[in-house]
Amino acid sequence: MVDPGAIARVVERFQNLNIVPRRVIAEFSSNDILHIEVDVCGLPDEQLRLIVGKIRQAPCIVNAYWHRLD
Repeated sequence: MVDPGAIARVVERFQNLNIVPRRVIAEFSSNDILHIEVDVCGLPDEQLRLIVGKIRQAPCIVNAYWHRLD
């Protein structure tokens, strides 16, 4: 079962740092997993690693990762 607060928990990690994402996309996959994509720009790699680490701590999160778009 998907946690209805999952989107808020992910976005909250950015809000706590006063970061406004460029885009947030959430959609269900065919196996009832909620996929959340957050686009941000201008953040150093280390800060992104810290944010992802915090997101992974939420019990409702199965996996979290980041990658740079060039």
